[in-house]
Amino acid sequence: MARSGQHFLQIPGPSPVPERVLQAMDRQVIDHRGPEFGRLGREVMDGCRSIFRTAGPVVIYPSSGTGAWEAAIVNTLSPGDRVLMAETGQFATLWRQMAARLGLEVEFIPGDWRRGAPPDVIEATLASDRSHAIKAVMVVHNETSTGALSRVPAIRRAIDAAGHPALFMVDTISSLGSADYRHDEWQVDVTIACSQKGLMLPPGLGFNAMSEKALAASRTNRMPRSYWDWAEMLKPNANGFFPYTPATTLLYGMREAIAILHEEGLDAVFARHHHLAAATRAAVGAWGLEVLCQEEAEHSPVLTAVMMPPGHDADHLRKVVLESCDMSLGAGLGKLAGKVFRIGHLGACNSLVLAGALSGVEMGLARAGVPHRAGGVAAALAVLAEPGDGGLRTQERHGKAA
Repeated sequence: MARSGQHFLQIPGPSPVPERVLQAMDRQVIDHRGPEFGRLGREVMDGCRSIFRTAGPVVIYPSSGTGAWEAAIVNTLSPGDRVLMAETGQFATLWRQMAARLGLEVEFIPGDWRRGAPPDVIEATLASDRSHAIKAVMVVHNETSTGALSRVPAIRRAIDAAGHPALFMVDTISSLGSADYRHDEWQVDVTIACSQKGLMLPPGLGFNAMSEKALAASRTNRMPRSYWDWAEMLKPNANGFFPYTPATTLLYGMREAIAILHEEGLDAVFARHHHLAAATRAAVGAWGLEVLCQEEAEHSPVLTAVMMPPGHDADHLRKVVLESCDMSLGAGLGKLAGKVFRIGHLGACNSLVLAGALSGVEMGLARAGVPHRAGGVAAALAVLAEPGDGGLRTQERHGKAA
């Protein structure tokens, strides 16, 4: 059926691609061994370091975020190594499954999928590991399935307080470019990311940023790898090139996306996301529904997961919204299937787009017969009308105090 207007893609990634990025990618491929490509490669790699906020190397794979997960593991760990992870949601669970398939022994801190990774439990676990058998702490920064943000600076302090030498790996697949993140300052050893969320590109690029400690581990670990080998990437990367055919058009788009982020300013980007998230939570509260994430300091600036009233199916609501409003909402994943829907407010999203999206949700709730109160959109507009950071400073204070 033909529809008028524009489809609202309000899932938490892939996020809509800005017109500038689409236009930047709309050009012919070039010789990936020639001087023009070398200039492009160096420019993109330098720009990536500014987004990860690192002075160290960032390697770029033609891959999904899942590939970047695997690259982080196979370059730093050996079969039989013990690692510490936290059950924050579906993606933490999937990363755990990958680690186990690659031969790692995973200690998985249980969680209820309503909050981020617990710094106090991580500290206690590491403090009790007197033989330093745990080789890595692996945390999802923004859990896309739940809308809970783990407090990476507090976890770094927990590792240091325990006096533990474990590597610190952080998945920023859904947070990089939308939530404050500082690879060097927070002393992260491997940061994992991908292109299709806060970086506002189509899927297809995976990233690893690594510390000197991680690079040292990669020279002695015993995990087999070929395609994912950092050493093979870093040698040609020094001159802007790749060891195999790169995703040239995505690199054109990446160069433009980096420019867009810096034109707005990273701090302004993060404040905008927190403001949109605060407006979304205001709408959810006014509807009489419940936000899945229970910790104020851990509310995601990227997405909001909303719990359905008992007896009502989130997938039915999503179907009604899609058919009646031409808007896609995120599904509940794993054990949250049918129990929550997710509203993405990341990437190029602005106040007007969010207001339209929340209007679609409110109409969908009524059309699907979901018990709720009217006035969610009005509550969100009241937040959007006021300047502010949407709680960014509150989250920073919580992070420092934790």
